[in-house]
Amino acid sequence: MFDDIPDTSLEQARMLENILLAACEGDRSQTGMYMQLRGVLMGDETLKALLPQFVRTSRDLNHFWSYAKDLPTGSSGHWEKRRRHVRDGLTPVLDFLENRNTAPVDSVASDVLKSFDPDGVHAVWSRALERRHADPEGAITSARTLLETVCKHILDETGGSYTDNDDLPGLYRAVALKLNIAPSQHAEEAFKRILGGATSVVEGLGSLRNKIGDAHGKGKAAVRPAPRHAQLAVNLAGAMATFLIETWQDLASVKP
Repeated sequence: MFDDIPDTSLEQARMLENILLAACEGDRSQTGMYMQLRGVLMGDETLKALLPQFVRTSRDLNHFWSYAKDLPTGSSGHWEKRRRHVRDGLTPVLDFLENRNTAPVDSVASDVLKSFDPDGVHAVWSRALERRHADPEGAITSARTLLETVCKHILDETGGSYTDNDDLPGLYRAVALKLNIAPSQHAEEAFKRILGGATSVVEGLGSLRNKIGDAHGKGKAAVRPAPRHAQLAVNLAGAMATFLIETWQDLASVKP
């Protein structure tokens, strides 16, 4: 295993392209890195479908060279036609990864509200998890939007109030008071600690998204999330959103 493999799918795909461009001229010295990069990208079903056939079928650079050496080099004897073939083949996956953060997150809110129940949350939760490898920043944004949507909808249903400037921790605190799950509303120490931990989770999600999510411009020193960060954020947000909906439903069912 190589320690210097890039963290993001976009950088991985670009490195794969550079290795293949060099291999077009017979350089197969990076076959180990190629195999690792190919394995990572092929492990994501979305990216696998966008990879060219010559990557999907070439398990190492020796396999690729068997394919590439039969491609024309052009009348000048140079390698540009082979290079162009590689670039054209990788264009779909690179275009997808370069434009991954342009999709609006409004669909997350609309999908949750179509079926405001644990099943609806689980559907959005699952899609966000699927996104964690190709687009970890977008997955974190979806996680935040999921929880924000649930909080706002519960406040709407329970007569609570909020403004567009309220952040996620503020929204959660207002919902917690409405649902009687704020730590201050319980005397039992075990419940206070559990509910206090839930509040800390939501505050952490808000901070995580503000630091590395895709809704804000990022400077050169910005932290870039790995898929594991996105998976943690999505799972925490999904669990909290489900807990809030189930609590709201339980309270609504006992009202006279």
